[in-house]
Amino acid sequence: MSMTTETVNPGLTAAEVADRVAAGQVNAMPDRSGRSVSDIVRANVFTRINAILGVLFAIVAFTGSFINGLFGLLIIANSTIGIVQEIRAKRTLDKLAIVGQTRPRVRREGEVAELSPDEVVLDDIIEIGAGDQIVVDGEIIEATALDVDESLLTGEADPIDKDAGAKVLSGSFVVAGGGAYRATKVGADAYAAQLAAEASKFTLVSSELRSGIDQILRVITWLLIPAGLLTIVNQLFISNNDLKPALLGMVAALVPMVPEGLVLMTSIAFAVGVVRLGQRQCLVNELPAIEGLARVNVVCADKTGTLTENGMRLAEVRLVGNESAETSGQVLAALAAHDPRPNTSMIAVAEAYPSPPAWTVSAIKPFTSVTKWSGMSLRPEAGGAADAGHWLIGAPDVLLDPEGDTARLASDIGAAGLRVLLLARTDVPVDIEPEVGEIAPGTVTPVALVVLEQRVRPDARDTIDYFEQQHVAVKVISGDNARSVGAVAASLGLGSADTSVDARELPAGTDELAEVVEHGVTFGRVRPDQKRAMVKALQSRDNTVAMTGDGVNDVLALKDADIGVAMGSGSSAARSVAQIVLLDNKFATLPYVVGEGRRVIGNIERVSNLFLTKTVYAVLLALFVGIGGLLGKLLGADPLSYPFQPIHVTISAWFTIGIPAFVLSLAPNNERARRGFVRRVLLTAVPNGIIVGLCTFVTYVIVNPGGTGVEVGGDAVNLSPPQTQAATAALMTLIAIAVYVLAVVARPYNWWKVILIAVSAGAYVLIFAWPFTQDLFRLDSSNWEMNSVALIAAAVGIALVEAVSRVVPRWIAAHSTDAGQPIETVAAEG
Repeated sequence: MSMTTETVNPGLTAAEVADRVAAGQVNAMPDRSGRSVSDIVRANVFTRINAILGVLFAIVAFTGSFINGLFGLLIIANSTIGIVQEIRAKRTLDKLAIVGQTRPRVRREGEVAELSPDEVVLDDIIEIGAGDQIVVDGEIIEATALDVDESLLTGEADPIDKDAGAKVLSGSFVVAGGGAYRATKVGADAYAAQLAAEASKFTLVSSELRSGIDQILRVITWLLIPAGLLTIVNQLFISNNDLKPALLGMVAALVPMVPEGLVLMTSIAFAVGVVRLGQRQCLVNELPAIEGLARVNVVCADKTGTLTENGMRLAEVRLVGNESAETSGQVLAALAAHDPRPNTSMIAVAEAYPSPPAWTVSAIKPFTSVTKWSGMSLRPEAGGAADAGHWLIGAPDVLLDPEGDTARLASDIGAAGLRVLLLARTDVPVDIEPEVGEIAPGTVTPVALVVLEQRVRPDARDTIDYFEQQHVAVKVISGDNARSVGAVAASLGLGSADTSVDARELPAGTDELAEVVEHGVTFGRVRPDQKRAMVKALQSRDNTVAMTGDGVNDVLALKDADIGVAMGSGSSAARSVAQIVLLDNKFATLPYVVGEGRRVIGNIERVSNLFLTKTVYAVLLALFVGIGGLLGKLLGADPLSYPFQPIHVTISAWFTIGIPAFVLSLAPNNERARRGFVRRVLLTAVPNGIIVGLCTFVTYVIVNPGGTGVEVGGDAVNLSPPQTQAATAALMTLIAIAVYVLAVVARPYNWWKVILIAVSAGAYVLIFAWPFTQDLFRLDSSNWEMNSVALIAAAVGIALVEAVSRVVPRWIAAHSTDAGQPIETVAAEG
């Protein structure tokens, strides 16, 4: 890699920038949340479910019985809640995105300033260094040993050496060296602009939870067709009803079949998750990441910047060669002063040696995660033709024979949790390519060991303990010396320095690698491509893997992991590929992210059980009544009309589903997410729905007084007193069992869940007992002969629901791929 440059370009003038802005030659970025406020409003108002409910409300309005149209309020409620929550999430996401976005260093009128990407204009000069992302397409005008990784765009694994005149593409990133490039394509013209825009949208797609709900809704849609048709035929042609009573019965049968709140509650849960995580300075680039992290069972954590703080302190310089301490200090000061993009180690050296000698750089070799070393060839400035030497600084066990005395000494020092670098001489310029099989150019002569102290994050131990309690394995993967990595991890209760694995000894095969990585805890000297391979090896064993990191060496692994988590202070390349960015740089924030994902998954599963139970019993009840009416017609018996009016099914959902589902969807829940969402929900909701529907139908058949039971006066449509009593009894059965389903779904109990269930049950007692609500909601609970039948049927149904709640989980556990993984329920915050 050579050092190439044109004459330093001062960048555009203010007038030139203004001209380009006026011409629209600006790197206009898409809306961070993907949807404007007007788009959000339209998306929440004009939904399929709102359309269905709107048509049914219009039918009820035609009959003149507006009290039966109360379910129409669901249209307003669904739309309002959805709009408010998504706008809140959008605003949170947009604010965090501004804080966490890549800010390129743009040169204008000879000054360099950090700007937001959408302020870059055509022909801007942008400075870049290791870890920086290329934000727009451009042409290199200055290069100092510049290597660019384009693997995220082209799939090409090896970094590409870029000299002046070379093209660079947006979406690639710098792995070594530095330089500057001129923006040649901005905005939508840039190579990766559309991909980046699509990846950063506020979206609910690509989610197992969402796809599972969609799958369930497709099945429900097919069930609605025969049940709806049979209900229409029964109400209009078989039961001998007039048009208006028939329409009311039809609407009453169809309304509860629509799982109107299921998608809404899912959207709310995700949106509230964004807001809650935003309050903890956590930027969610892709919403399904909230769900994905809840399923994680392996966390691969980088050591530096994740478990340890970014800052370091020089502890000592231990001489191991013939150079004096003064010479070593001068060289270290020069190396730190002339490093164009110093990492944390070189910053610590610069703090310890702030007065560099008057030397210039004749050749430079930037640090990379692959070579594990950097170097400079130095020369005195004034009158000095002689070189000041060719110097290397990097990993002792890489630059030297690992079995040699100096490398062993470094390993022993590193075993105490310290980072150790080797300062060494070489006899040739550092930019000469090493011989085949050699690590560094020329003959390497050790001079000194540079010992650096790493500060473990004070909250790292609590975070590790949390994951251990949740049965989530933590793997520490680092480019540092294996024993040093092991020592730091051991201080947090993970492995030991002696059991830490040196990645240079890892097998190449996926199966063999997976075996080592699954059983290992700490890994050192890991190259970027090995991090990626380790993630894939773990995934090959059906693990859901989260990768945390902050450096350019973590980018490939972050991208391939199921969930990539980057630190806010990390490289722009790492932040751009991660699904989650911890803007406060706290590893301890991760448990809250996991907890939020578990809250979303667990609560949506609870809510889905309630909504699908309602849909199943509504469909079955319609089918039972329809088939019963058809058989009655064929046998010459009394017609069997649908027992309820729309107001009945509306109030039945208020305290068995509506309010409880909303509360449960936002409640704390830290149960680990498991695969098989659809199967678990259906195995619970279908039996419960059958029980509710069958018990309600049996009650109605027993207490049914016969006849159409409808009284029509003017525009009003009312059931006759006996029919009202029969409908009330059937509704008692339905609600009693449905409340018990709620009680089962709400387990395990705590104080607020007990209150929720008690309030729900008490509200129905009030509705059925208070004369005012009886008259308002077309109820009559005065016939205790019918009520006794209802209570007996409800008791049988409750017993069956309890039996299902005991049998189904055991059957699922016995047939689940996750059966061997214990599920812990722990107290969550709030």
